[in-house]
Amino acid sequence: MTHAFMSQQNVADINKGHSHCPFIPVFGAPSVIFERGQGTQLWDVSGKRYLDFLSGIAVVSLGHANPVIADAISAQASTLLHVSNFFANTTATKAAVELSALMEEAGAGEGQVFFCNSGAEANEAALKLARKFGGRGRHVMVSALGSFHGRTFGALALTGQPSKHEAFQPMLDGFRYCEYGDIASLERLLDAQVAAVFLEPIQGEGGVIPADVEYLRSVQKLCRERGILLVIDEVQTGFCRTGKWFGFEHSGIAPDAVTFAKGMGNGMPVGALWARKDVASVMQPGDHGSTYSGTALATSAVRAVISEMKRLDAAQLARTRGAQLTAGLQKFSQVDHVRGSGLLLGAQLISGVETKDIVPALLDKGLIVNGVNATTLRFAPPLTVSEDEIQEALSILGEVLS
Repeated sequence: MTHAFMSQQNVADINKGHSHCPFIPVFGAPSVIFERGQGTQLWDVSGKRYLDFLSGIAVVSLGHANPVIADAISAQASTLLHVSNFFANTTATKAAVELSALMEEAGAGEGQVFFCNSGAEANEAALKLARKFGGRGRHVMVSALGSFHGRTFGALALTGQPSKHEAFQPMLDGFRYCEYGDIASLERLLDAQVAAVFLEPIQGEGGVIPADVEYLRSVQKLCRERGILLVIDEVQTGFCRTGKWFGFEHSGIAPDAVTFAKGMGNGMPVGALWARKDVASVMQPGDHGSTYSGTALATSAVRAVISEMKRLDAAQLARTRGAQLTAGLQKFSQVDHVRGSGLLLGAQLISGVETKDIVPALLDKGLIVNGVNATTLRFAPPLTVSEDEIQEALSILGEVLS
């Protein structure tokens, strides 16, 4: 049996000689196959142009085929790709120093870095760090309902969405879920068994829901008083996406550990765990690892992203373009309100208007967004998106909504 996309002749040609889709169907049947991109634009195999206002889910923050990132990866690929972690390499070492410097500037203090391949891996590393820090008998992790921390087994258990757990029961022990934004709900769960609290500054997959500044400050105060680690998941919000380098900066807190991925590589698969030095020191040789931790290739992209984001003042770009996009979205009568920060925005639709009807129609007209739930459209274009591209996207949205 073939997927629906196989009826498209150009796609069928790609799959010629095969009677079925070559991919395990965890993502469903793809509606489009893309073959190239430039900045905010993508082109599919038939040559149709699209505006990408999802950026690979907040990944390609400096745009598709960014020449600075491409040149850095290309140069590294012809110099050194990978050595085992029995040794260091200069590129990963410099990337770790630069990431640590960004965290110091953000007020988090001195820390150390573990590189990995994705946000889920970064959160898995953070889980092991928190359990090692807590010690035997203090192993429980608290996260929020509606959160999303990854698909690997530990990260899935940390994700506060029971519907995603159901097919894989029984889940791992030692996970509790509070109401996001409700400090009393969190406090009720904190006992002597709790090692860490994991929170996102903005719940992306949960509906683009920002945490209140005072809530995050109160969470930090509770954690400090009880000797519990506060781990902030910046996988989607980090690297200038929200209008600051890191989402936690909006509240002025200083996390004990932070996880990153997505925008830090602009499409290169790379993630990282940063932890304050005194916290990181509990991990000893053999406690954790990854064959591809800190490859020269992946960290060349990290270094190029940091450099280019500084040059462009990407945080300011996110604030300026985010304000323009927000103002445009709020003009539509079908949009009840807009949530989020910078260029991570959720347009909450009014009753009777659903994303399942809107998203395919937008795609058909050449605009890529996604519905994070039945009534919320997520907008996360590249931070380099132009004013004209925002106006074009709003025009397409207006056509569909009307």
